[in-house]
Amino acid sequence: MTVRASNVALSLDALLPGRDDLLRREAARALGLRPADVASARVLRRSVDARKKAAVHFVCALAVDLAPGARPRPARGVAVTPYEPPAPLAVPDAAGALAAAGEACPVVVGTGPAGLFCALYLARAGLRPLVVERGADVDERTAAVAAFDAGGPLDAQANIQFGEGGAGTFSDGKLSTGTKSPHIRHVLQGFVDAGAPADILVDAKPHIGTDLLAGVVRRLREQIVEAGGEVLFHTQLTGLSWEGDRLAAVTLRDGVTGEEREVAASRVVLACGHSARDTFELVRDEGLVMERKPFAVGVRVEHPQALVDAVQYGPVAGHPALGAADYKLAVHTAGGRGVYTFCMCPGGTVVAAASEEGGVCVNGMSRHARDGANANSALLVGVEPADLPGDDPLEGVAFQRRLERAAFDAGVAGGGAPYAAPCQTVGSFLAGEAPGGSGDVGPDADGARREAALVAPTYPRGVVEADLRECLPPLVTDALAEALPLLDRKLPGFAHPGAVMTAVEARSSSPVRIVRADDFQARRAGAPDAPTGLYPCGEGAGYAGGITSAAVDGLRVAEALVRQVQEATQG
Repeated sequence: MTVRASNVALSLDALLPGRDDLLRREAARALGLRPADVASARVLRRSVDARKKAAVHFVCALAVDLAPGARPRPARGVAVTPYEPPAPLAVPDAAGALAAAGEACPVVVGTGPAGLFCALYLARAGLRPLVVERGADVDERTAAVAAFDAGGPLDAQANIQFGEGGAGTFSDGKLSTGTKSPHIRHVLQGFVDAGAPADILVDAKPHIGTDLLAGVVRRLREQIVEAGGEVLFHTQLTGLSWEGDRLAAVTLRDGVTGEEREVAASRVVLACGHSARDTFELVRDEGLVMERKPFAVGVRVEHPQALVDAVQYGPVAGHPALGAADYKLAVHTAGGRGVYTFCMCPGGTVVAAASEEGGVCVNGMSRHARDGANANSALLVGVEPADLPGDDPLEGVAFQRRLERAAFDAGVAGGGAPYAAPCQTVGSFLAGEAPGGSGDVGPDADGARREAALVAPTYPRGVVEADLRECLPPLVTDALAEALPLLDRKLPGFAHPGAVMTAVEARSSSPVRIVRADDFQARRAGAPDAPTGLYPCGEGAGYAGGITSAAVDGLRVAEALVRQVQEATQG
């Protein structure tokens, strides 16, 4: 008999490779059994409990195979239930329904997690989707990012924002989400089936790592093609054609030749990502209902990873079962504005995330091993729709763009090359002082550190010491100044004077939502009851906030689209 034992406390050593004997003994103790009564035990879910630094341990759910006749008498707090394996994702065969409805194959715009998982579901359902991506495939894209990091020109169509896999491909590959959905397991399993490490099915805070994501993304695309879909790169959506309020066709531009062609399409999934600003303009100009939504902007903050490990794990920092420590922090200013960390990258680097000429934007990434010297995280300040002037739904985009251009200008004004990023230590920022020297923050030639910097900034295009108040507005800098000491109380050392902040982080989330009805379809202004055949999807459309939630939204949209195709044959 196999049971699921939940809320089982395990020692750190019990989850080391090769310690199955210790795992079985500790599982037996939690179940009130003899070790001989436990034939095997495997971890279904694990998280770290580090509230007491003298007793850091894992809290796990286990699948335990019991010897015949064994009767668990679980310890207090341990729950035992029959083990049921997770149900796989069910995909119907809708190929006949599409033909019977006389519809063209659906078009999926964008190959971020929302677009990939949506397209894979549609392909497996027999709908043979056409998937278009304005950027490059993941291999060409990786080369373009490396060339830009090395000082080359920006490729506006192949960079950290645009291309196969979306912005998440060049991140930590974090798969944590605050949302609840049965599809979360399906997304994680989908990543594993595409080559991601199986431990993402177990970890409470799963991640893949930038170094592994490229192969995973490539395999997802191959699965789409194997199931009957078609994927076109360097192909941008530039127009929508209508019959009344219903989509009839899309215009696609070849990014290499510049040629445009019209493709019949009555159902289009718009999974364009949060940086497709020209696509947002197209949607607005076509009269689709859009609205502003809250978003956040700020900086990337870097600390030594060893500092974070020591604060979070105390004397067991460095234990091989733990890996690099992370954090997630949030406070509110006296005026009620939220300030929080986001996309924390243990052992990672700050990356150059620009996608427009003349703008500097930063993000963060980690490799799967998370073995870099620095920890970095976005440190963000909430921006509400009421903070912005006018009534244009895209005013948040304009706000982001102004910050990125101000950061670019600050880098050049400080003597940096184009796309150098403005950077300042926390001590200098909190003191309200202009940085004391010129050139990069970090080690001098003789090893001394200006501004008492704890770390050498990792932004690849170089940083320039600057007053961040010159490129960020008061609503952001005032909130950061108030929040940093508060955050330091939660994570001692967070506001260390030598911690380094690099600007500007402006693409953490979409500032706009393409409004969709209960049927997942957008509506045109003046026709609230008329389904359009356009399905806004994922983070860019305003319905997700990370890799997993975007992929889940892609599956939800795909399910709705397939169901509606089937229903169209019944009328």
